[in-house]
Amino acid sequence: MPELNFNAESHVAAPRPDREPLPRGMYPVIVIDSSIKLTRAGNGQYLELVLQVVDGPHSGRRLWDRLNVSNPNKTAEDIAKRQLQELCLAAGVSNLTDTEQLHDIPVLADVDIDRKEPDRNRVQGYASTSASNSQAARPAAPAPTATVKPAARPWERK
Repeated sequence: MPELNFNAESHVAAPRPDREPLPRGMYPVIVIDSSIKLTRAGNGQYLELVLQVVDGPHSGRRLWDRLNVSNPNKTAEDIAKRQLQELCLAAGVSNLTDTEQLHDIPVLADVDIDRKEPDRNRVQGYASTSASNSQAARPAAPAPTATVKPAARPWERK
């Protein structure tokens, strides 16, 4: 049996990550993972995207988007394909042949609170970061009091 010397009473754990849903707004994100999965009923497929916020006070937080790319419900499939189209156009990928083509490209995600599950977020759509970075509706934050040079964004590092 493996031995372990750990005293739970004296251990000081790192703070738990924030589990609250993100406030409504536009967030700069990148796709960090993607996979095609079978629907629970087994009669369709969805594209699961793992997004990571790359700038602002919520930098590092992750979001999940599930797009019903093959579904018996034509409306659900049409909504998913429209949203996938928005993502592709925002990322500058006009001919998607592999979901990894969408990875690590900064886009804006329109994030809202899920109306069915208010403790979760829902991605409503995507936009290009070059369309209007200055108009990205981010959650209200206090204005900085001192001029601070912003850190390089992950996609700008060399």
